[in-house]
Amino acid sequence: MKASCLRLLFAAVLGLLPLTAGAHKESDAYLTLRTDPANDHVLHGQWDIALRDLDYAIGLDGNHDGAITWGEVQAKRTAIESYALQRLAITGDGLTCQLTPTAQLVDEHTDGAYAVLRFDASCDKNIPSTLGVAYHLMADLDPYHRGIVTFHAGERTAGAVLGPDRPTATLNLRTPDRWKEFTSFVSDGIWHIWTGLDHILFLLSLLLPAVLVRRRADSGWRRSAMVAEGSGAFMALAGQPPHYRWEAASGLWPVFLDVLKVVSAFTVSHSVTLSLAVLNIVSLPSRLVESGIALSVLVAASNNLYPIVRQRAWLIAFAFGFIHGLGFASALTGLQLPPAAMAASLGGFNVGVEIGQESIVLAFLPLAYLLRRTRFYRIGVLRVGSMLICTVATLWLVQRAFDLAVPGFGALFQN
Repeated sequence: MKASCLRLLFAAVLGLLPLTAGAHKESDAYLTLRTDPANDHVLHGQWDIALRDLDYAIGLDGNHDGAITWGEVQAKRTAIESYALQRLAITGDGLTCQLTPTAQLVDEHTDGAYAVLRFDASCDKNIPSTLGVAYHLMADLDPYHRGIVTFHAGERTAGAVLGPDRPTATLNLRTPDRWKEFTSFVSDGIWHIWTGLDHILFLLSLLLPAVLVRRRADSGWRRSAMVAEGSGAFMALAGQPPHYRWEAASGLWPVFLDVLKVVSAFTVSHSVTLSLAVLNIVSLPSRLVESGIALSVLVAASNNLYPIVRQRAWLIAFAFGFIHGLGFASALTGLQLPPAAMAASLGGFNVGVEIGQESIVLAFLPLAYLLRRTRFYRIGVLRVGSMLICTVATLWLVQRAFDLAVPGFGALFQN
């Protein structure tokens, strides 16, 4: 009875994971506001919005050939301006600023083409001391969309991350609140993990065998060999490798140490490349990064089925953590901040990633440890779960590496 309850609880915890969340790349937009040194009443805005998001929202691909051309963007210029600006409100010291579109371009980011919407915000007050931003882009279509907002007033800079769960922010232009910016990016880092199914599956693939020990099953192999010898087939079996089986770990402390090594190794490596990428020291094409992340999930899950790395899972975490760090960095691409603001943003995001990661570990590990002696865990969770993860990772790899759409797959795991 107790085991049955634990199984149900374990299934419920797994069910709470955002398994229908899309894998990378998430829906992001970048909103930048600057004061006009020649006109104290005007702010100049630039809003970079992914063409794939605008196509989903208002339909840009007129001939439905899967390729959005500059002509198709131009034909929808008025619709783009109307859709975007109706979902943005800017206030200066509580007074509404009038938004007027001024130009529209297309720019290439690492993850694809973006519409660049330029506009002016005319405010009633001279350079207000506080700026209010209400952001509702994609709010009715994508609960995971984020808008990275940056405001430049002379040498002062303030920023925030907005989305459906947090659509408004008040930016103090006199004394930017670095702590508020820090906590804003902490929240963003947590959601980046919780909504990044590929990161979650990579971590779970490394955690699944943590409560088990792989031992050589010599006795079973020898019995098989004796039967084979009696039937005249001993020579055929003599060269076969020994069999192994999963057994429950003897105590919690060895399990804790193994998990600590895995999580620490992953943290160290992804923190390095996250920082290097955000600081524009390292840059790789999004397609290569996302394909590498899919490959890491496939390798980690396959190692549970056909172990190559048997005792040092932290090596897998460390090696592939570098490519995951570049994936994390995509969430901060487009930030152009001075050192103090960049430190607050990068530090907060890194802390958020760790909190999101640890929350998954703390939810998974206690139940896995309690169920480690059951066939349900060894076969149903470890073996069957790893097979399912391998399947999903293979499809991701095909989609990302070859830019192919797998029929029926995108409905469940959107890319």
